[in-house]
Amino acid sequence: MGKCGSRAYYLLATTAVLAMVGTPALAQDASADDSQVDRQEAAPADRAGGLEEIIVTARRRAETVQSIPVSVQAISAEQIQQRDLTSLEKIAAATPQFSIGRSSNGAGAQLTLRGIGSSATSIGIEQSVAVVVDGVYYGQGRTINEGFFDLARVEILKGPQSLFYGKNATAGVISLTTADPGSLPEYMARVGYEFGAENLYGEAVVSQPLTDNLGVRVAVRASKMFGGYYKNEQVPIDYGTLDIATGDFNPHVAAAAAEDQPQERNLIGRVTFKYEPDSRLTATLKASGTINKTDGNGWNYVAIRCPSGSTTIAPSYPCDGGFVLHQNDMPTDIAAVYPYAKPNGGLFNDYKSWQVTGNLEYGLDNVTLTSVTNYNRNTNEFLCDCDFLSGAVWATENAGYRAFSQELRALTSFDGPVNLLVGALYQDTRRDFFQAVMFANIEDSSAAPEDRYVAYNKLSQTDGRTWSAYGQAIWEITPTLEATAGVRYIHETKDSFFTQPYVNAALTGIFRPEGAGPNGTLYGDQTFNDWSPDITLSWTPNADILVYGAYKAAYKSGGYSNSAINSSLAPNPNADLQFQPEKGKGFEVGIKSTILDNQLRANLTLYDYKYTDLQIDYFNAQIFAYVTYNAGRARTRGAELELEFAPRAAPGLTLSGTLNYNKARYSDFIAPCYSGQSIAQGCTSIDADGVPRQDLNGVPTANAPKWTGTAGVSYESDIGTNFLVGGNLNMRYSSSYLGSSFGDYYTEQNAYAVIDAGLYFGPADESWQLALIGKNLTDKFYFIGGGTAPLTGSGTGTAAAVPGDNIGYGSVPRTVAVQATVRF
Repeated sequence: MGKCGSRAYYLLATTAVLAMVGTPALAQDASADDSQVDRQEAAPADRAGGLEEIIVTARRRAETVQSIPVSVQAISAEQIQQRDLTSLEKIAAATPQFSIGRSSNGAGAQLTLRGIGSSATSIGIEQSVAVVVDGVYYGQGRTINEGFFDLARVEILKGPQSLFYGKNATAGVISLTTADPGSLPEYMARVGYEFGAENLYGEAVVSQPLTDNLGVRVAVRASKMFGGYYKNEQVPIDYGTLDIATGDFNPHVAAAAAEDQPQERNLIGRVTFKYEPDSRLTATLKASGTINKTDGNGWNYVAIRCPSGSTTIAPSYPCDGGFVLHQNDMPTDIAAVYPYAKPNGGLFNDYKSWQVTGNLEYGLDNVTLTSVTNYNRNTNEFLCDCDFLSGAVWATENAGYRAFSQELRALTSFDGPVNLLVGALYQDTRRDFFQAVMFANIEDSSAAPEDRYVAYNKLSQTDGRTWSAYGQAIWEITPTLEATAGVRYIHETKDSFFTQPYVNAALTGIFRPEGAGPNGTLYGDQTFNDWSPDITLSWTPNADILVYGAYKAAYKSGGYSNSAINSSLAPNPNADLQFQPEKGKGFEVGIKSTILDNQLRANLTLYDYKYTDLQIDYFNAQIFAYVTYNAGRARTRGAELELEFAPRAAPGLTLSGTLNYNKARYSDFIAPCYSGQSIAQGCTSIDADGVPRQDLNGVPTANAPKWTGTAGVSYESDIGTNFLVGGNLNMRYSSSYLGSSFGDYYTEQNAYAVIDAGLYFGPADESWQLALIGKNLTDKFYFIGGGTAPLTGSGTGTAAAVPGDNIGYGSVPRTVAVQATVRF
C-alpha cells in the first residue's frame, strides 16, 4: 500500500467512519484495579437503556462519580479502546479545557487545564497539571512519551488538588489506573494500521489466575511508524566553521533531515501480580517499561506567522502553519565526534523509562490501611535543529530523572458521624542534565575532540526530598449533609548545581565557563514549606442530586532551572535560575444530578481560583540567557456543564456533551516583552536589569480559550442473535486563544473544531472485533503553545521594533486506522 493508500481508498475509509455515530458512555470498566472499586463496581448497563454507574477514586477511596463533591471526568476502558486513547496527547485531544503542547527540549511538554499551565522551555519547572499513574505522581513533562494502554480508567480532576495528590497539582490531576488480573483467564491480541503515518501497532494481554489467591497479567504494546505526521521540505545547507586555533575556514554540509517525521517506534510492557489471600488483604506489584524513539526532535514545530509571510532565516520557507517543517541534520563529519550525536547526524529523540509499584491494602474491622511504594526512572537523549527554521543551530542533550516514593494512609469507617483519612508521603528525586550546543560557525581544533565543534555545554543536577503529611475529617452532620475539612503539609528541599564545563574561547564574553570566578559554578540550596487546606460542604437531598461548595488550595514546587544558561552578561545568574513555589486557592460550587429514571446525567460546576507566583521562563535577549522567575498573579473563573443521556426508549444509544466557559487572565503581571514588541504594542518600560517590560494585567494566559465544548453520540445494536455493530461520532470545539504566555497576539490560534469517529463490528461474545477509528477527520491544523523563534525580532521596546517569526507546537493531522481484536 502507498503512503496513504489511494486517494479513493482514503476518501472511502473516511466516509465510512463519518457515516457512523456515537460516543461510548464514560463508565467504570470491570477491570478497574483498585480493590475497593472491585468490591463496589456496578453491573454494566443492560439493553433496556439507562446510564451506567461510574466509580472513581478521586478522593483516594472508591465512590461513584455522582456522589463526590469534586469536578472529575472519567473515561472507561471501553472508551479508551474504541477511540484508541493510548497516550496523554490523545486524551488531551478528546478532552475540553485540557491541552498538551509537545516540546522538543526543556520540560518536553506544556500541560494546561483551565488556562493554567507551565512553559516547556525549562526542564527544572515541573508541570501545574500532575500526572498520577496507579496512585504515584510522575513529575516530568516527558511523561507524554510514555504509552498508556491496557487501562482500567482515566480520571481528569480539574482545579487545585493538593490534599489528595500533593505538590504540583495547582491546575489539576490526570490520574491513570492500569488494569489488574481478574478472577478468570483473559487472552487478547490486537493489531492495527494507521494509514496516514503508515503506523503499524499491536497489543497482547495475557491475564491468568496462578492459584486461587494469585493472578498475573502481562500486557505488551509495540508500534512502528513507516511514515510520519509532518513533511520536512528542507534542502541541504552549507555550514562553514572558523577554527579559532588556526584561523582556517572548514566547509561542511548539513543534509536535509528525514522527510517523514517522526517515524516513531514504541515498545511498552507491563507485568502485574495480584495477591488476595483473604477478604482483608490485597497486594499488587506492577513493573513496566517504555522505549520510545523518533526520527526528528522538534517534528511538530511549525512557523505559524511571520511579518513578511516567510521566515527571516530561510526566506523560501512559507510561514503559514500546516503539517510542514524545514530542518537539517548535523553535518556527518561533525556528528562523528560530537557528544551524544548519532554517526549519521540525524535528528532524533530517544526516551527510555522503567518503574515498579507495590500496593498493599489491608482492611481491619473499621480501618483500611494502604501502602504505595514506587521507584521510577527515565532517560532522554536528543539531537535537535534547535532554531527549528534551518538556521544552523544544533544541540544534543542527555537528561535523566529518578524518584523513589513511599506513601502510607489510613481510612476509618466507623458507624459514628465522624471518620478520618490520614496519610504521609516521602519522596526522593534526582535530575541529571547535560547539553552541548553548536552555533556561530566556529570550532576549536585545540580543544578535546568531543568539544571541537561545541560552542558551549551545560551540566546540572538537582537532588530533591519531600516529606508530606495530610489528613481529612469527614463529618456526616445529618444523613443528607456532609462536611469535610483537610490539610496537607509539605516540607521540601532541593540541592542543585549548574556549570558550563566547556565554552569556546571566542564566546566567553557571552557564556561563563566553569572555574571563571565565583559564578563559574552556580549552586542552589532551597527549602520550601507549605500548608494547603481543603474544606467542602455537600448536601444530598435525595439519591439523585448532590449540591456542594468547596474551598481548595494547592502548592507547586519551587526549584532550579537546570537547562538555563550561565550568561557572562548576567549580573546575578544564580538568582535567574532559582524560582519560588506557585500557589493556587479559591472556591468551587456544583450540582450533580441523575434524573429521568437514570436516563439523564446533568452536572454543573462554577469555579473561581486565584494563582500567585506563576513560574515563568523566558529568553532574555539582552543578556543572552533563559531566566526563570515568579510572575505576579492570575485568575481563572468559569462554568462547566456536562450532560449524558441514555434513553430507555432507544437501547444502545447514548448522547453526551459538554459546554465550558473559562476566563483565565493575568491580574498582576509586569512581564518581559516578547521579541520585536514595540512601544505601540505595549512594551513601554525598562527594568533595573535593562529588560523591556509590559503590563499584562487583564491579558489572557496561554492556551486559555473562553469557550470549549464537546458533542457526541454512540449507538450499539444487535445484528441477529450473534453479532453487534456500533459506532461513535465526537466533536470537540475550541474558541480562539493565545499560544504565548506573554500576550503575543501574533500567536493567536483561531477557533476550530475537531471531529473523531469510529465503527466496530463483531460477535456478541466479543471473541473478535473489527474497528475503524478516525481522528481529526477534517485534517485541521492547530497549535498548542507558541512564541518567537530564536534569532528573530529586533528593536524590542522601541518605536521601530521589528516583530520576530512565530513558531507553534502543531497538532496531529488526520489519522484513520483499521484495528482487529481477538479474545480467547
